[in-house]
Amino acid sequence: MAAGDSAGAEARRQQALAEAHVRAATQARAAASRYEIAEVTERRTATTLAPLSGVGYHLLADRGWPGSSRAQVDLVVIGPGGLFIVDTKAWAEVTISDGRIFRGQDDATDSINALADLGDVTEAELANVGLAPGEVRPMIVLAGRKGIDELVGAVRVVGEHDALRFIAKHGNRLTASQIDAVLARALTLFPQVNAPAPVNAVVDEPILAAPAADDAAMPSSDPAVPGAAPGPEQEALLSESEIQDALLEGIMASPIEEWMSFLHPDQAKLVRRTFNGPARIRGAAGTGKTVVGLHRAAHLARTRRGKVLVTTFVRTLPAVMRHNLHRLAPDVADRVEFTGVHQFARRVLVDRGVECNLHPRQADAAFAAVWEELSADSPLKRSSAERGYWKEEIDYVLKGRGISRWEQYADLPRTGRRRALSLDQRRSVWDLYSAYTQQLRERGVHDYGDVILLAEAALSQPFDEPYTAVIVDEAQDLSCAMVRMLHSLVGDAPDGLTLIGDGQQSIYPGGYTLAEAGINLAGRGVVMDVNYRNTAQILDFASRMVAEDEFADIEGAIARGDAPGEVARHGPEPIVERCSSYRDRESRMVERARSVLREVGTGMGDLGVLCISRSGADRAAKAFRDVGAPVVMLDTYDGGQVDAIKIGTIKRAKGLEFKQVLLPDVRDEQIGDGAAPDDGAERERWERLRRELYVAMTRARDGLWVGVV
Repeated sequence: MAAGDSAGAEARRQQALAEAHVRAATQARAAASRYEIAEVTERRTATTLAPLSGVGYHLLADRGWPGSSRAQVDLVVIGPGGLFIVDTKAWAEVTISDGRIFRGQDDATDSINALADLGDVTEAELANVGLAPGEVRPMIVLAGRKGIDELVGAVRVVGEHDALRFIAKHGNRLTASQIDAVLARALTLFPQVNAPAPVNAVVDEPILAAPAADDAAMPSSDPAVPGAAPGPEQEALLSESEIQDALLEGIMASPIEEWMSFLHPDQAKLVRRTFNGPARIRGAAGTGKTVVGLHRAAHLARTRRGKVLVTTFVRTLPAVMRHNLHRLAPDVADRVEFTGVHQFARRVLVDRGVECNLHPRQADAAFAAVWEELSADSPLKRSSAERGYWKEEIDYVLKGRGISRWEQYADLPRTGRRRALSLDQRRSVWDLYSAYTQQLRERGVHDYGDVILLAEAALSQPFDEPYTAVIVDEAQDLSCAMVRMLHSLVGDAPDGLTLIGDGQQSIYPGGYTLAEAGINLAGRGVVMDVNYRNTAQILDFASRMVAEDEFADIEGAIARGDAPGEVARHGPEPIVERCSSYRDRESRMVERARSVLREVGTGMGDLGVLCISRSGADRAAKAFRDVGAPVVMLDTYDGGQVDAIKIGTIKRAKGLEFKQVLLPDVRDEQIGDGAAPDDGAERERWERLRRELYVAMTRARDGLWVGVV
């Protein structure tokens, strides 16, 4: 396919560019003698790291320490892998144990705290240009040492022989324009102190000839280092082969997505922001809430002791987030736990030895049995609401809050429910709930609501290793009992609980308020209002689904969705194709996929086919498999790069994004501008479906296609 051809050309270009970089690095190493650094150890460090200038790094030597008129920074290194603050130590008898560093018998940990503080100051300053926290790395280089790579607090300690590989291994985390932005701010932050100009090498873009069968074209000429008349040959700290191996390893590392290392400045500041209690981050679809949450998890893991828990209602999203964090912040990946809220609750029960026999099918059968026992003149059976509505009332209103007494339910506001209930209907619901509970006990099974309530009770006994922070993504989808359970892990500690979500994207029945969960935000709420994902055309089309929608927000008010204050991107109008049959729709869906795959930069893995129902997803998957297209279902997708079309339900797509989204499971009346139903139960269902379609449409970054029969 055309996309494959472009990928091959790009691979050859990158390989040629990598080899050009290595040659430039060799020349840059010879230019290291231009550093006139007084201390021998500092000069050796500069010489060791000089080859980095050939692969896009800037080395700033002997810079002023921000806020000090006398202190200096040995070396500031800025390039594709981020910003590194380098301090060289000629220490003897160094040992590192349990996160502390010793010189002989003396604990020298406190002596490097100033460097950690400088890293924090630099992070805060560079957040103003959008550099994500964690991309600033203070490091100590131990002169004459090798085989050392340890973390002491927030400072990385490496041997002189290991410094080049440590920096180079971070690969391509920043683009050229992002490096320029960071460099410009760093030159101001770290003023010049009688230092030479930064070592830098410009590598020409390789000119590729038509690809031969087995080899890629090479650059037309060797790049040169400006003014690179080499000085006296210095003792080789690393062999040429070691240098080339280290640099090629970094150059050929898979580029990290831009959002992982460079954010909008407002986002970067929010990642670092400190709250003196539970906080909430909200905003419309596409404003980067999940991205901020992921960066915040990494930041808290770096700056606090203890584990960070990241959880959400969607069972498959934690695996994707875990994969992304391993690429974003491998240094703290082992201190951040990702899990679905039900998986977390079940682990609590196992750890505490609490018996729980989760059996959803048996639970459904138990409810069906007690429903059939209701008399025909029951207020519930006489109502226009179907059986499923009353099951939702039990699952989301009663068990979702942990209601245990009739008096609690009798005057409960029932946040998020459109249908008003009489006192007789409430009494009938309570009787149904009691009978259902008895049925579950007789069958010896539990439902999902039981799992949460049992875990909440079990958490009265704290963990041996407590959590330092809990971040909840898609918080609007959790029940009151779930949020209460998670809050109990950290209480009202500063930065302990961060709730991230958007009430406009709530696609489950019922609701709650934070007051019911015992949580007081006290003004600790932030609204994100810049859409970074969607084009204006996609967002305008999707917003029609929820234009008149009002919902019960978790902060207790009846709200309308947050409209982004800025949408920077523009693109083609979404396409709605009206098809004559299901077969016709599947044929047009496949043709749409073929069409967008011809676009440069769009591969199989950039397509998301999202359906309302699981059966719709299965039909779509079969249609693509029948034409030989590779497919991965979202309920098994773990966030890794795949060359396959991603297909699944809309619920499984929450928190994800795709360059192109195809919606082949939609009826005409579901996306029209018709009036909402008058019946409360029907209106609630209609609103949830429209929100679900809004969620699906706003997963699209560049293009949206809707197939309607």
